[in-house]
Amino acid sequence: MRILLTGHDGYIGAVLGPVLQEAGHDVIGLDSGWFSACEFGDQPPAPPSRRLDIRDAGVMDVAGFDAVVHLANLSNDPLGDLDPGLTDRVNAGASVRLAALAREAGARRFVFASSCSLYGAAGQDAVTEEAGFNPVTPYGRAKVDAEAGIRALASDAFSPVCLRNATVYGVSPRLRFDLVINSLTAWAVATGAVRMTSDGTPWRPLVHVQDACHAVLAVLEAPREAVHDQAFNVGREGENYQIRDLARIVGEEVGGCRVTLADGASPDARSYRVSFAKIAERLPGWRPAWTVRDGVREVRDALAGRGLSPAVFEGPRYSRVARLRSLIESGQLGADLRWTALADHASAAPTLVASA
Repeated sequence: MRILLTGHDGYIGAVLGPVLQEAGHDVIGLDSGWFSACEFGDQPPAPPSRRLDIRDAGVMDVAGFDAVVHLANLSNDPLGDLDPGLTDRVNAGASVRLAALAREAGARRFVFASSCSLYGAAGQDAVTEEAGFNPVTPYGRAKVDAEAGIRALASDAFSPVCLRNATVYGVSPRLRFDLVINSLTAWAVATGAVRMTSDGTPWRPLVHVQDACHAVLAVLEAPREAVHDQAFNVGREGENYQIRDLARIVGEEVGGCRVTLADGASPDARSYRVSFAKIAERLPGWRPAWTVRDGVREVRDALAGRGLSPAVFEGPRYSRVARLRSLIESGQLGADLRWTALADHASAAPTLVASA
């Protein structure tokens, strides 16, 4: 299968590209390059790629592919707060437009990386894919709008699928520490303290980045009738936790840690538990392999001996908000998050290149 992978240089994309290639698929990446310099550890061979903002994509940029996997978004709730209108234009407007282009170009399947954030403040019950949406952030609201627009394009020849990822964790060649498990573990390793930024009561579903990537692979290879115009919560049964329980697990696995509250820590309106029964039923070949405890150990071991301080792992290399703010402040990105004349990317011809 020939697959266009947008956001191949991001946290999930840098893992997914090799997963798809190892499964025998022909993968081409497409990415704006915002995070291409945010490397961590050894870098696996990346797919051939193009540097292109998805807002500028045309039908020829998506022509010749059997499927499009769309990851390229402003990637989390704090990032959405930078500019709510921009989040809507990129995460919703540009995503729906890309899906329409893919359909016009003849792609048969469109896999959209959605999020369980669209459930927002969902109470105590584990919600299914049929639950109502109650997003509390611009990021969550944009995912709701994107799903609606993308699924409206479904036809006999075009199958959109929305994968509502739980909160992702684990090691990636573009590692992020602005995700709860990765952040708690990094603080514990660096300081001996498990630092919670909320009061610990909110619920979150969790999924390892490798499991999330193999869910994409399973959807791409599934029979049409199993996935056509469907949404799936992506995660493993039993992997819903309150933040305070995550802090306890991190403390146990790192060892010798105390749990602390960050300055200004308060209840978080985002609290949701999620059911993963549907994906287990529809995609029986997909079996998530990781637990949160496994992931904490993985991140702990990856950080061992590196001596990363909080200033580093909360800085531009490993925090998406900090990275974009740095690029804006240096004049390399404009307020609209487009490369300026000061950035090398701005003059790069949009030809097929091997991604570093």
